[in-house]
Amino acid sequence: MRQMSVAVLSMVLLPGAVLAQTESNPVSNAVRASLARQTKNVIAAAQAMPADKYGSRPTPEQMTFGHLILHIVGEDTLLCSKISGMPAPTMDKVADTDPKDQILAVLQTSVDFCAQAMARVDDSNLGEQLPLFGGRMASRAQAMVNLAADLSDHYSLAATELRMAGVTPPSAIRK
Repeated sequence: MRQMSVAVLSMVLLPGAVLAQTESNPVSNAVRASLARQTKNVIAAAQAMPADKYGSRPTPEQMTFGHLILHIVGEDTLLCSKISGMPAPTMDKVADTDPKDQILAVLQTSVDFCAQAMARVDDSNLGEQLPLFGGRMASRAQAMVNLAADLSDHYSLAATELRMAGVTPPSAIRK
């Protein structure tokens, strides 16, 4: 009976122990997964938008598509640097009026940097306070959540602009 109890208990607890070992950084892993999905969509959206539409904007008050992509580059590079403690890469100065290929190049540099930077992050110091925009302090966890949320928000705007240009957004393409 005792052996049976030990065997049953082992079968119940073992999967949890294995999961705990593989999920030692559940917050960082969840943010990385979200960032990977949204980054893939942003890159595909930037590639799909016709070059002559990079200067378009949904309304006169909103930024152009090219400016949106450069805004993503700046914000993501800054947040990935703050979150990871890695210095941001030096990038060519690109304006939203520059050719699409130049904008795509700095986007790729930012994406590569963020992937490298976020790979170094774990859950051990999520409560540490970081100076963000305007010197406002936030926890590393909040910065990570903001990064993922902002990227989702920006992709949503990019998808809308793609629709306005007659292009199906990457996330709406059935595979």
